[in-house]
Amino acid sequence: MDKFLNPFDHFTIPFGDWAENFIALIVDGSRDTLIAAKLPIQALLEAIRDLLLSVPPSIGILVVTAAGYLLGGVRLAALGFFCLVGLGLIGLWDAALTTLAIVLAAVVICVVIGLPLGILSARSDALYRLMRPILDLMQATPSFVYLVPVVMLFGIGDVPGVIVTCFFAIAPLIRLTNLGIRQVRPDLVEAARAFGASELRVLRDIQLPLARPTILAGLNQTVLMSLSMAVVASMISVAGLGRIVLEGIGRLDFGRATVGGLGIVLTAILVDRYVQGLGAVRPRLARGSA
Repeated sequence: MDKFLNPFDHFTIPFGDWAENFIALIVDGSRDTLIAAKLPIQALLEAIRDLLLSVPPSIGILVVTAAGYLLGGVRLAALGFFCLVGLGLIGLWDAALTTLAIVLAAVVICVVIGLPLGILSARSDALYRLMRPILDLMQATPSFVYLVPVVMLFGIGDVPGVIVTCFFAIAPLIRLTNLGIRQVRPDLVEAARAFGASELRVLRDIQLPLARPTILAGLNQTVLMSLSMAVVASMISVAGLGRIVLEGIGRLDFGRATVGGLGIVLTAILVDRYVQGLGAVRPRLARGSA
């Protein structure tokens, strides 16, 4: 009777043991492959980080401010200037650039992988039906859960931080690329095909330009999720702003944790507004030329 009333006290599935054995099997069987997979990511991350850190703060502020003016006018330029000067004044310039390098490396990888997958899923219903539950699972999984398999497979450090950030942030780009291309008016696509345009040209000249706002919205979500995950990844020894917050919490140092949190807020605002400005460039240029 007790087995009927309390079945889970007597019958459980050893899912944890299965997962541990599966990870151990992968690590033992493909250690060289995993090490080789880290090398290009490490090279990309180091190149971006060295480039950002090699620029003097004054020059960096001027460049970002000028880019903000080109992307969104005086307001965006002032916002970029304020955020960067604020990061410098609270002593987080190098930490913010390190976090930004991790985010940029992850976004580059997400675009290289996610954009083609979104295009392919938009052109193949079978592929989208296959990918949809995977994307649902990726977006429903809490960010901390991603840390466990990545640490088991790739260890700790900045490169595993980029990898876990890619896994966490790639789904919105795939989804919104697929959505944007599917929302392009079918009559425009059929008209282009009727005039003899190849599928590649239809994609390049019709579908991608018209789907651009939706794709950029997906890119914006990927960038912001990369930033949030880069902070969470500080738990696996990833450098940057997240480590400052984590150290402040661990030492009960309210001041350090607050400064780190403010740095994250300023960086997030900067990145979000600039990506949005990137999406508004072409419409504004089109209105100007008209």
